[in-house]
Amino acid sequence: MSVETNREKAGGVASLRRWIARAVPATPRERAAALWSFAYFFTLLAGYYVLRPLRDEMGIAGGVRNLPWLFTATFVTLLVVQPLYGALVARLPRARFIPFVYHFFAANLALFWLLLTLHAGTAIIARVFYVWVAVFSLFAVAVFWSFMADLFTADQAKRLFGFIGAGGTAGALLGPVITIWLSVPLGPVNLLIPAIILLETAVFCVWRLEHAATAHAGPQAEPQRLGGSAFAALPELVRSPYLLGIAAWISLQSFCATILYFQQLHLVAADVHGAGAQTRIFASIDLAVNLLTLAMQIVVTGQLLKRFGTGLTAAALPAVYVVCFIAVFAVPTLAVVLIAQVVQRWMHFSFSNPARQVFYTVLGREEKYKAKNLIDVVVYRGSDALYGWVYDGLQALGLKLGAIALVAAPVAAVWLILSAALGRAQERRAKRVNTGAAQGE
Repeated sequence: MSVETNREKAGGVASLRRWIARAVPATPRERAAALWSFAYFFTLLAGYYVLRPLRDEMGIAGGVRNLPWLFTATFVTLLVVQPLYGALVARLPRARFIPFVYHFFAANLALFWLLLTLHAGTAIIARVFYVWVAVFSLFAVAVFWSFMADLFTADQAKRLFGFIGAGGTAGALLGPVITIWLSVPLGPVNLLIPAIILLETAVFCVWRLEHAATAHAGPQAEPQRLGGSAFAALPELVRSPYLLGIAAWISLQSFCATILYFQQLHLVAADVHGAGAQTRIFASIDLAVNLLTLAMQIVVTGQLLKRFGTGLTAAALPAVYVVCFIAVFAVPTLAVVLIAQVVQRWMHFSFSNPARQVFYTVLGREEKYKAKNLIDVVVYRGSDALYGWVYDGLQALGLKLGAIALVAAPVAAVWLILSAALGRAQERRAKRVNTGAAQGE
């Protein structure tokens, strides 16, 4: 019996290994790094998606007319923080500065929990918290994808980024579930505690990923530190047409996303009453988006990137925005805006975001951490601030929901054309990198 039992156990282990091999599109040498990357993104986005509905509810509590000011405050904060981040990256090795960033954010959350629990200037703290979450979301995710672009080559990224992105989506499913489950019995403020726990768990995953990356030859080994100037990102961006193209891509994405987001918040503020009900609506949107995204990322994203390349895959999102803005113009209601929000975020996380991250894999290490962070954080939020005022200006001119959507549709079309051009540029750079590596062997 013991021999048969051992055989059954061995057969079960072998079956599990075969299932993992099919589910994870990685070679045996890449698998540990891929799985820890999955876990890292899972815990990071689970923590963020606990905070996201609370942020949106606080944005409404602070007054929707104040949103352009909050977006502007976010941009100004990022202008101050970006050089500090650049100095940190230049002076510390990756294994130290990445955990430092997340420990810092966890300490901030603990301070917010204390202030909100004590009801110390709740309205002001709500606005500060809205800005803080906007800064956190960009920095935390930008640092993650910089790490991924540093660890994996362009060819590895096309195979693995869909799977790794699915880790974030799975975490983004858990976050809204925690929020929906606990927001009423615990109260929104106490949701900060599970967010802190998840963020610290992400730091553990970073440590394990570093160990996996140095133990195997698949992902590239890391030099001790990047060095260079804290302000190197701006000249890197200005002198590179490729990086400027990515920055324009991000700015156009921000325009479309900001228009739709402002439409959503204005309609929810007008039609849905009560902080709990508003928080649940935002959490439900997040849940729907992430349920739709998960299967796509695991099964479809990698195949599309390999078959159609980064350009066409990235173009899926602006194509969807063109359709969504036309739909909002035709039927300008809350239901249509919410459906458009779900669909565009589904396409963003499933296809366009993994494709955009592949754009960075053909850059140098300093560009991956400094210029990439400048684009993904400062350019993105600067665009948010600008387009928040653009939306306010369009309203001041008397344009209603449908007319604003009609103005946005041609911008999405320009964005689509840029996606195709960037895809071609990335493929050319990848060929040069592969040719240089082959000649160096």
